[in-house]
Amino acid sequence: MIRGLVGAAALAAASAALAPPAAAEPPYCRLKEVRFWSLGDVTRIAIETTSEAQYHAERVESPDRIFFDLTGTRRKEGARGIQTIAVNDKLIKQIRVAETRPAVVRIVLDLARPAEYSVSQLRHPDRLIVEIRAAAPGSPPAISAAGAVPAAQTAEPPPAVPNEARIAQSAAARPPAEAGTAQPAPAVAVQTAPPKAAEPAPSKPAGLQPPPALAASRDSQGKRSLIRALGLKLQRVVIDPGHGGHDTGTIGPGGLVEKDLVLDVSKRLGALIEERLGAEVVYTRTDDVFVPLEERTALATRQHADLFISIHANASASARIAGPETFYLNFTTDQSAMDVAARENATSGETIKDYPALVEKIAKNEKVNESRELAGIIQDALFTGLMRGRGVRNRGVKKAPFMVLIGAQIPSVLTEIAFISNPRDERLLKRNDYRRRVAEALFKGVSRYADTLSRYDVARSRE
Repeated sequence: MIRGLVGAAALAAASAALAPPAAAEPPYCRLKEVRFWSLGDVTRIAIETTSEAQYHAERVESPDRIFFDLTGTRRKEGARGIQTIAVNDKLIKQIRVAETRPAVVRIVLDLARPAEYSVSQLRHPDRLIVEIRAAAPGSPPAISAAGAVPAAQTAEPPPAVPNEARIAQSAAARPPAEAGTAQPAPAVAVQTAPPKAAEPAPSKPAGLQPPPALAASRDSQGKRSLIRALGLKLQRVVIDPGHGGHDTGTIGPGGLVEKDLVLDVSKRLGALIEERLGAEVVYTRTDDVFVPLEERTALATRQHADLFISIHANASASARIAGPETFYLNFTTDQSAMDVAARENATSGETIKDYPALVEKIAKNEKVNESRELAGIIQDALFTGLMRGRGVRNRGVKKAPFMVLIGAQIPSVLTEIAFISNPRDERLLKRNDYRRRVAEALFKGVSRYADTLSRYDVARSRE
């Protein structure tokens, strides 16, 4: 009996060894994020993927919507059911995302009014940029960039699509398998006119050609850093509102608290960057919490950020001193800069034993040139936008050993937007309209810096 069991086990092992290996899952493209920006008369949607996505775009009426099928694409690991993104602007009600069948992700734009759209496919990073504009009165629906003929232009009216509305249902109303990949695609097969024999369809529709790439310009010193020579671009910005929690920062003579002020200005700046530059923004804090200095740049590293901007408000023993000043990381013998660094570094958890390692990090700081360039552009935008005509001298760009900048491996600056110890500045900073001006000035600095880098010539709003 034992001999028979051993023989059976040996036979099973031999069969397993001879069996063909299981087929590996193909390397699917993955949908990373779907983002949108409402820019008045235009709504821009970015469909971000891990590699170049193959897609089909089509417009369907009753109700009016545009959908994109990304073939050979899967959603994020763990994503299930239907993702609904509320937009509610002039052009789009909402965006719905679902994997309607294995390796086909459908993105539906529910329109709020008749609209035209255009699509650009960009690389590095890979994404589709969809721009929605209001249709001119009486104009026929535009042919999609993917070459599909809209429903209104087909030879016969499209068939009824009773099941398409299921995409809009909440995933909570159905089992995850039904809401996700196990369910076949909704019936939205719109009939299209066949192409003419004499005019074969082009292999790459003109609407999908990427915009021209622009080389980075030289910096203010007439040089090109390695960042510029490599053609690196701006996609993600970390904004660091200084202080927070028990660390209040400076408190002005009228009671204005620095940690509250800089959080408000940071959020305003972040909104402008997302809306007008189309870049992603990550905050080191979004409410009144304490974040250690070392953790702030560690977050930027984990998020693979391209820029790090720390926002603070300055203070002085003299109530007459006013105006912004901007810093980048480096050694200095300027005692006023060292005083600012000492105040901002007070919450650091490092001890004297860490001194040699910190000095080495500063000495090996390879992004000094780009940080100095960014600081200069931001400082000029702040001073020009806020101080011109006030008789205040430009305090300029300075270098100092800020702990919050040491860990950053990317261009990084610390900007002191004003002297909260100055009574006039404090009164202005309490006003919403002035905080908006501060955020606008900071945004202009970031935008001008981005324009000096390698980039694609994509139209964008500059209000």
